[in-house]
Amino acid sequence: MPLEIYLDLISQPCRSVYIFAKKNNIPFEFKKILLFKGEQYSEEFGKVNYFRKVPVIKDGDFTLSESIAILTYLAEKYGTPDHWYPADLQTRARVHEYLSWQHSGMRGIAGKILWLRLMIPKAFEIDVPKERMDSLLVDLEGSLTAFEEKFLQDKPFIAGQKISLADLVAIVEIMQNVTSSSPMADRVVSPLGP
Repeated sequence: MPLEIYLDLISQPCRSVYIFAKKNNIPFEFKKILLFKGEQYSEEFGKVNYFRKVPVIKDGDFTLSESIAILTYLAEKYGTPDHWYPADLQTRARVHEYLSWQHSGMRGIAGKILWLRLMIPKAFEIDVPKERMDSLLVDLEGSLTAFEEKFLQDKPFIAGQKISLADLVAIVEIMQNVTSSSPMADRVVSPLGP
C-alpha cells in the first residue's frame, strides 16, 4: 500500500509536507481534502484523523498527523539528505528549536493574518476591522525580527549553510502573508535564497 498524504495546499503546513515529499522524490498518493468545502469534517475523514485537520499521512496501518511529526518521520524513513534533518546533535537541536518556536512565534500570528485577510472575508463576506489587522501586522513584524536576529543571524539558513526542515517550514509560513504589495514585503529574508 503506497504512502497516502492528505492535504489542502491552501494550508502552509500542508505545503511544507508536499514540497518536502516532492523535493525528495518520496512516492505518495495525494489525497485532497478541501478545507473551504468542509471536507475535513466528513465522517470518512474523521476516521483518518481524530482532530479533523490536515496534513495527515497513512503509511500502511500507521497514521500520523501534525506537519512537524510528519516531516521528521519522512526524513527518517526515507533517509533524505542529512541537511534536511541533520544527524549532528547540535545542528538538529537548532532545527528543533525553530520548529518548537514557530508554532506560537510565527504560525500563530501568520495563521491569524490568513484568517482575517482571506478566510473570514471569503467565508462570511465581512471585512475585518483595520485596527485588528494593523495590530497583527505589528506582531508579525516582531516575529520577523526574531526570525532574522535569533534564527538566521548572519547565516544563510537556520541551522547553518544548508536548507533544513526548519527553513522549509519558515518560508511557507512567511510567504503566505507577505506579498509584493504588503508593507511587510521588504522584511522578508528568504532562507531559500533570492
